[in-house]
Amino acid sequence: MQLTRKATPRQLISLVPMIDVLLILLVFFMVTSTYLNLSMVPIVDRAEQSESQAAGNGTTLLVRIDADGATHIRGQLHAPDALVDLVRSGLAENPLLSVVLLPSSRATTQALVGTMDMLTTAGATRLRLMRLEGQQ
Repeated sequence: MQLTRKATPRQLISLVPMIDVLLILLVFFMVTSTYLNLSMVPIVDRAEQSESQAAGNGTTLLVRIDADGATHIRGQLHAPDALVDLVRSGLAENPLLSVVLLPSSRATTQALVGTMDMLTTAGATRLRLMRLEGQQ
């Protein structure tokens, strides 16, 4: 009598549990992460602006619009009249001045349109709208 063991079939490793764990981790990190910090937006220094103006390049002015419609330039709050005066003086120094609007995700459309109207009234023709995804 000859005793032989039956060959047991090899168990296949299932990837489904690993994929489930990875998707749960992905969702967890997407929900808990902050992807945008607006204080990290680089701002051009006056010395760099004068160098770029001497080279003939147009400079860029970043205007942030808060949820309440207030406008900020270089981290300082500007009233509508002061914003118009600042853009007019910037255009007098450099006709190629480009104005970039960065509205908060909670800013109203009326605040955005009102700011755009003020800037075009001040003479800005190179007006851009920037939309950043994430928490603002």
